[in-house]
Amino acid sequence: MGRDDRNKKRDKNKQKLPQVPKNMKSDGNDVEFSQEIADQHDLEAMRRADAADKRAKH
Repeated sequence: MGRDDRNKKRDKNKQKLPQVPKNMKSDGNDVEFSQEIADQHDLEAMRRADAADKRAKH
């Protein structure tokens, strides 16, 4: 029995792992937001987050 024979059962499972469809994945933004009840701190945080996203994309 060579070294290769021991890993065959373990390595077969890698091909059968389930993949999550793209439409079921989330981007992590699951917080509800209402523009009507937003205060000044919320609006400032949104502006900063948008600016950070723009910097990260460039």
